[in-house]
Amino acid sequence: MAYERIKIQSLHDKVITAVEAAKLFQDGMVVGSSGFTKAGDSKVVLPALADRAKEDPLKITLITGASLGHGTDGKLAEAGALSKRMPFQVDRTLRNKINAGDVLFIDQHLSETAELLHNKNLPQVDIAVLEVAAIESDGSIVPTTSVGNSATFAALAKQVILEVNTAIPTTIKGIHDIYQAEDYPRRNVIPIVAPENKIGRKTIPLDPSKIVGIVFTNELDSPADIAEPDAKTTAIAKHILAFFENEVELGHLSESLMPLQAGIGKVANAVLTGFIHSKFHNLTMFSEVLQDSTFDLIDAGKLDFASASSITVSEECYSRVFDHLDKYRDKIVLRPQNISNTPGLIKRLGIIAINTAIEFDIYGNVNSTHTSGTNIMNGIGGSGDFARNAYLSIFVTQAASKGDVISHIVPMVSHVDHTEHDVDILVTDYGLADLRGLAPRERAKVIIENCVHPDFKAQLLDYYNRACERGGHTPHLLEEAFSWHINLREKGTMKKD
Repeated sequence: MAYERIKIQSLHDKVITAVEAAKLFQDGMVVGSSGFTKAGDSKVVLPALADRAKEDPLKITLITGASLGHGTDGKLAEAGALSKRMPFQVDRTLRNKINAGDVLFIDQHLSETAELLHNKNLPQVDIAVLEVAAIESDGSIVPTTSVGNSATFAALAKQVILEVNTAIPTTIKGIHDIYQAEDYPRRNVIPIVAPENKIGRKTIPLDPSKIVGIVFTNELDSPADIAEPDAKTTAIAKHILAFFENEVELGHLSESLMPLQAGIGKVANAVLTGFIHSKFHNLTMFSEVLQDSTFDLIDAGKLDFASASSITVSEECYSRVFDHLDKYRDKIVLRPQNISNTPGLIKRLGIIAINTAIEFDIYGNVNSTHTSGTNIMNGIGGSGDFARNAYLSIFVTQAASKGDVISHIVPMVSHVDHTEHDVDILVTDYGLADLRGLAPRERAKVIIENCVHPDFKAQLLDYYNRACERGGHTPHLLEEAFSWHINLREKGTMKKD
């Protein structure tokens, strides 16, 4: 039954075990792997490589679409098998190795990795490990629950190992839209003018002569961790929905808004879930990840179409989608991430982008990746692709945390991922600041008034007023700008004595 998924008879001789596949890797190789936010990733070959590295030490550079599931990044890091990792990760073990300097991490905009490979600004991929549902008679491959950078890896890698996952129904074929833009110069316009436009093919082209091994698997993606909306995330969602309602009243938007993009996590999930009981309708999405809330909105009749690069959902939602795939087939599409995240399309479609911040400062600069300016959390992901090019760039965070001893609005962010020039709206559980058309001194007043936790409002206003006395277009007290972070490190709180 499994062999029926390999429609080229001569490739049946390429079937090997994961342990045998792991032996194909050599020290210093550049490895590309499918996988985007724990979806469509290598289930057995990369874990087998981690096991091998414990006995037979080697190090690789690992490039993926985004994060891997099943703790694979952590297994590779713990085994000492990673020298360099890009462009995104969420694994605690790997994060600790990165922050300790044991693994080098390149934090990239998710639209850029494929471009750098095509432009030969990164080393060539030696081996690509790609999860597929089937191999077609023309050698092309049917992706599973993500596309990510798989099309680029298939085109550019010297060798390819395929994981044929029999847990994925072959009926998944058709939800993908595989399009690769030409290399520079004289690249053609990507002809997408609405999220529902499909412009490519259903499968990823692959030269069968590159295939050095085929491994059968039968394992589902790691389920997404879906947290129920809490008081803070519900408040943030209400502020955003109220803002949209006002934009409709002003005639800036219709009740269908513009295509939506939302980062992953409980805040984004709460915001999108909030649309279910709103007056908004005929919504569309042009994003990176289809989450539980995406399918909830489709089921509620609120969302007409959603485009992304992966499906990352809870166990319950996974069954709901793949047991009734025909219900959703004409409402979703998965694309390569250098299409889903390409700046020109984001600008053309007028995306409303909603992403999460770790902290932001009184002038609207956003830190979405580092704690105290030093230790990386996950990575910038696609937030930069969308923030700089969106019709509306919205960043959200809780106003304070850890028993309200940490303020997420500070005098100056300890690391800058998104400058004030790319940020339109800031939202916390206490309120929303619309920064459009405001000069720095105006932005500071609106942010402090609307977004800051009450325990920190006077402290932040005092900083701002004293900075204004010194003067400047963007007033700061450099000797105090990071004092809140220093106080947190030394005393466990950002509050003044």
